[in-house]
Amino acid sequence: MPNLIVRNIDEKIVAALKAQAGKNGLSAEAEHRRILESVLLKPQKKSFTEALKSIPNVGNDDDFERLEDSGDSSVFD
Repeated sequence: MPNLIVRNIDEKIVAALKAQAGKNGLSAEAEHRRILESVLLKPQKKSFTEALKSIPNVGNDDDFERLEDSGDSSVFD
């Protein structure tokens, strides 16, 4: 398995990595691998536009018309 060496890391980042690793019960190296994997290999989210485009074009506009509220609460009984 390949190795990755990261140089010139700010000491605050290293301290934060070690602290987070400790909270998760992992070594700093294992936590580093976990972070890289979660950021780089997670499924890409769709943009709002892509999500809208994926909605099927079904039904008619009148299928989605709002019903007028008669104020009669007996309708819900």
